[in-house]
Amino acid sequence: MISLIASFAVIIIAYHTFGRVTEHAFAPDDRETPAYTMNDGVDFVPMKKWKAFLVELLNIAGTGPIFGALMGACFGPVVFLWIVFGGILAGGVHDYMTGMISERNEGKSIAELSGIYLGRHAKWLMRFFSILLLVLTGTVFVTSPAALIANLTPFKNDVNIWIAIILVYYILATLLPIDKLIGKLYPVFGVILIVMAFSIVGGIIFGDYNIPEISFQNLHPKGLPVWPFMFVTVACGAISGFHATQAPMISKCIDSEKAGRDVFYGAMLKESAIALVWAAAGVAFYGTTGGLNEALGKLGQSGTVYEISTGVLGTFGGILAIIGVVVCPITSGDTAFRSARLILSEITHLDQKKIKNRLILTIPMLVVAGILTKLDFNVLWRYFSWSNQTLAMITLWVITSYLLRNRKKKRISLISAVPATFMTAVSVTYILIADEGFKFTKDIAYPSGIGFAIVCFIGYLIVCYKVAQKRKAANKGE
Repeated sequence: MISLIASFAVIIIAYHTFGRVTEHAFAPDDRETPAYTMNDGVDFVPMKKWKAFLVELLNIAGTGPIFGALMGACFGPVVFLWIVFGGILAGGVHDYMTGMISERNEGKSIAELSGIYLGRHAKWLMRFFSILLLVLTGTVFVTSPAALIANLTPFKNDVNIWIAIILVYYILATLLPIDKLIGKLYPVFGVILIVMAFSIVGGIIFGDYNIPEISFQNLHPKGLPVWPFMFVTVACGAISGFHATQAPMISKCIDSEKAGRDVFYGAMLKESAIALVWAAAGVAFYGTTGGLNEALGKLGQSGTVYEISTGVLGTFGGILAIIGVVVCPITSGDTAFRSARLILSEITHLDQKKIKNRLILTIPMLVVAGILTKLDFNVLWRYFSWSNQTLAMITLWVITSYLLRNRKKKRISLISAVPATFMTAVSVTYILIADEGFKFTKDIAYPSGIGFAIVCFIGYLIVCYKVAQKRKAANKGE
């Protein structure tokens, strides 16, 4: 119990301390934002700070901080450490910097930013990863809420009906101007999401449940190693490349650069808090990581959420909590497809003011997503998780390049270079060792993944030195 309360306290303190350090590293000013300079009434639309925060939170808080946290909790309370410090030192930096750099570049997507700061090849790599991740995300965020809604209705065997209904909603949310549907519904959904989180954590704290204290012991019942599996499994609750596709959408809408810390960094830490709630709930409700893992295997992620919610809060409270859990993925799935549409529009140069062009890009994506819903959810989640963390890794290197180019003090770029190096080690090690990857042994995967990350960091130090030398030479020339 003490560990959970302390974790929440650390997140709150970090927002007011390290959040300001991150903001200082970027140095926002009073310039006019793209919401005003490029207002098109569709994607570039000014939003007040509170509304932009709630839309960003709903965009990023899909099933990741719920399903990912539950699966991550199978490793034991060590997951609390990654959720807290990953969110503060990596996820918050990732989200804030992505949103603000996009805002400084006319609201461009992370793929286009990669081209600007890492080169043409990086741009096409990120275009591929972004669209792949967004379609996978949209698919994952169709199947999971559909299964939960089916559990709440007499039509428990008719998941396909709910999949179809959700896909129709996604078409509307992807096509309509952002302030017409998303801008009006998300503030309401945001309140539901926050009430859900408070309800679950209140039920766990005041109920007869034991929340284990933090330890470094690996308690995974199947013996999966913490490194690198836990860092990929938790995904959105600590750091997520998916967020790099969402932040540029809101960068088109913030009405002031100084709103960025509240909107981007704040939304990420709020998501970490939600992940903490569900990680604690999973272990506390089932008593052991073995019990949690058995429930996930038997009931699936949606069924486990349903059982925890109704068990902790009763039928009425459980339904309220589940509505929040349904809202999370749906409000990330719709913006996943919207982000994919915007990236495709950058590639094809199709004017998005015309609804015909929006349809041309949207319909094929949703058809693909409908086909992918037939695949096993666990397989989809594994590929989603790895592509998600790989996108986060590349995004952190994009941020590092931006800071090297635009800040006089090179050491400021360490704020992103250190988590970039860490995530490089995580992503490379995982794909080398995982069943869906190369299936290498630990003896090969561990030194290879960590070694590659070290090489990347050495390359970063060399670039730092060269940039500093060029700047000195330029100053002498003046």
